[in-house]
Amino acid sequence: MSLLRSTLTVALTLACTSFAHDSDAASRLPRYRVIDQPSLSPGGASEGNSINQIGLMAGTSTTAGGTTHATAWLFNTVYDLNTLGGASSAVLWPVKNDLGLIVGVSRTADQETLGESFSCGAFIGTDGHTCRGFAWFLGEMQAMPTFGGENSFATSANNFGQVVGWAENKFHDPTCNGNNGGTGKQKLQFRAALWQPLTNRMQELPPVAGDSTSAATAINDRGLVAGISGNCGSSVGSTSANHMVIWQNGRIVRQIPYTATNAWNTPMAMNQHGDVAGFVGDPNPNGFVLAFVWSPGDAAITNLGTLTPDDDTAFSQALGINNRGQVVGISVGGGLPLGSSGFLYQNGKMTNLQDLVGDYHGTIIDAQDINDLGEITGQAVVDGAYVNFLAVPVR
Repeated sequence: MSLLRSTLTVALTLACTSFAHDSDAASRLPRYRVIDQPSLSPGGASEGNSINQIGLMAGTSTTAGGTTHATAWLFNTVYDLNTLGGASSAVLWPVKNDLGLIVGVSRTADQETLGESFSCGAFIGTDGHTCRGFAWFLGEMQAMPTFGGENSFATSANNFGQVVGWAENKFHDPTCNGNNGGTGKQKLQFRAALWQPLTNRMQELPPVAGDSTSAATAINDRGLVAGISGNCGSSVGSTSANHMVIWQNGRIVRQIPYTATNAWNTPMAMNQHGDVAGFVGDPNPNGFVLAFVWSPGDAAITNLGTLTPDDDTAFSQALGINNRGQVVGISVGGGLPLGSSGFLYQNGKMTNLQDLVGDYHGTIIDAQDINDLGEITGQAVVDGAYVNFLAVPVR
């Protein structure tokens, strides 16, 4: 990891000395040059889910052994972040720390005693081992604690080294589907967590009154934390995402105004102004989700729609937002190449990212995160392979 250390140092120096804010960037639609990023193994699938201000990307890639590992990319070089002793790991959310701290989830070598799949199962599979959030910095991966249970999950970090996510406690929550006769295996309650890896201290962030569980998904440098509150369910979306909330100083300071009967309301990313991007459960009978953006002064969320508005089965998710208010995400619909496409939302309009990349030889199927330079990462299909890409504005 010595090369990554040195390149991070160079990149931080450049970022501190040469970053300039282009005041006209938000008023014009950019064009992009796309650079495919290498995988950990030839032909292995990879995806970028996070990009910070110095261009450090993080996400997942398939190893030569066929497992998924948390992965970083910098200057077109790929780095395996490895695991906490288990088979697989991943960076799944926009991390947003600009100092090289990367957070995600990893399987461990410890056996799961309750047979839970926990939240990690939907992303990195279930193999009978516990899942823990992690904080990675300069080659060292540190396990996120729990509140007494077996599993934890890390999503985002700010520039003060604070990490958010959620963790299990010891309570067998009756709203978990593994305790009430359901087919799922979740049994232990989980709560939103604010973790400081340097001291390994962790604070619980409470749910909305009447809810049993909570989970934190984003944090900014002002200490604002975005997340969800609801019932335990299967610990993945659904009823655990009944409410969207903002915490500060350990307490809920507001709820993001939206209610859907089928839940699935999730803030995915937050910028330094407190603007939030995510997706909500569309209350139509089809139960699809739709991308949204919300600012602290707004009385309601702004529904971003889809790239195929005439398709009533289409859905979308907003996944990343920068300090200029540019939003990226994924829109899924039958009229799109390969069924989905990454989008850029700017000036009140959702645009197919594929239309902004000129003669790029791949097909962009999702856009996961965007930094203040307007650089975007996500996943594209190139000659049948799934690759992480970096889209760099050229005007």
